Amino acid sequence: QPEGPQTMEAVNIRIGPLVFDHADYDADGDVLYLHVGQPQPGEGEETPEGHVLRFAPGSQRIIGLTIINARHLLNRDGRLIVTVPETVEASADELAPALQGA
Repeated sequence: QPEGPQTMEAVNIRIGPLVFDHADYDADGDVLYLHVGQPQPGEGEETPEGHVLRFAPGSQRIIGLTIINARHLLNRDGRLIVTVPETVEASADELAPALQGA
């Protein structure tokens, strides 16, 4: 019995100082969901770029990142920029494992 629209992929995606070990890519919506550990509820905060960081409740510990238009941005810019709260970027090669199969 699948849990959601897709199976969560175990990956090792590094974006600046952050390392996400689970990814779920929604090809239809071009939305990439990155998680630290198993997905869990968190408090969302929009970044200046329009992505959403998720923090563990009551803390500044980042537990997830939702990247809107992930493939579009990589195709257009060749990289992804996210403010987390400092600005970091990830190359297309760094994000490739999370976007496979799309």
